[in-house]
Amino acid sequence: MKTLNRSIVLTVLALSSFMAMPPAQAVETKSIPHQKQVAGFYQHQLGNVQITALLDGTNYLSPALFKGIPAAKVTQILKKYYADQAKGVQTSVNAFLVNTGSSLVLVDSGSSSCNGPNFGSVIKNLKAAGYKPEQVDTILLTHLHPDHVCGISDKGVASFPNATVYVADAEANYWLNPKQAAKLPQDKQSRFKQTVEKIQQAVQPYQATKHFKTFKLGDKIKGFDVISTAGHTPGHSSFGFKSGNEEIVFIGDIVHSHSIQFDQPETAIDFDVDPKKAVQTRLAQFARLAKNGQTVAAPHLPFPGIGHIYSADAKHYQWIPVHFKD
Repeated sequence: MKTLNRSIVLTVLALSSFMAMPPAQAVETKSIPHQKQVAGFYQHQLGNVQITALLDGTNYLSPALFKGIPAAKVTQILKKYYADQAKGVQTSVNAFLVNTGSSLVLVDSGSSSCNGPNFGSVIKNLKAAGYKPEQVDTILLTHLHPDHVCGISDKGVASFPNATVYVADAEANYWLNPKQAAKLPQDKQSRFKQTVEKIQQAVQPYQATKHFKTFKLGDKIKGFDVISTAGHTPGHSSFGFKSGNEEIVFIGDIVHSHSIQFDQPETAIDFDVDPKKAVQTRLAQFARLAKNGQTVAAPHLPFPGIGHIYSADAKHYQWIPVHFKD
């Protein structure tokens, strides 16, 4: 009986002690935080040349920016691609670093701080890939929109101090001509001037040291062939590069969406200076690249933005991302 009473007393004491414990001690819970995405660079081998795709950032575009396509059709295409429709149409900003063995060439440079907090990671990712900004000796710009040019400098200082920047003469003449704004319709002048201000701030350090140069169609720069792909902007250019039997084309902004504009390539986007010509250029280049099978590097397709263009009927196209290579 004494033993039983002792057991009851001990049980009561144990329960009393448990009930007196603070809630945090009574049931201990742990919260494991989610980690941020870290994919920032991808190295692709083309013959004897190493190409490093550099992610600047990812954002979402309003479906309303795509012209000549019903909203219901946009929704249908996004569903087919299992895209997050609530956020809009996904677009990346990529730049490409080409190590030829004797030269380090950067094709486009990202947005830096021009387009908000989602961008500005090119230099960070370039360093993570094992390179230094001062090693870059050449920068090729497909065009002068801020998400391609702003990354070359920061607060008036050249981000690539030993590099010479190249852009098409027609492109420079359009954006850097002080009389150009007056030629535009009144409702477009304010937006144009805001864009020009960002461009001027980006190129100024290179102009000051005479490291800002222009090229023409037919020129060859460090082994890169200039391909005229005007329409998105007046001097928009793509660049072809060969290593052995392999070829890659840096296509710039002939396309902004791997879903909408591959499924419906005749769809223009609000950023096109000449929408009709931009569509004609995309159709011509898609057909050429699908037929010839060159590797493609695109700044606005999902990172790493390297892959191939496929078509079964020369009317609709499909983006085939590069297979991962270790």
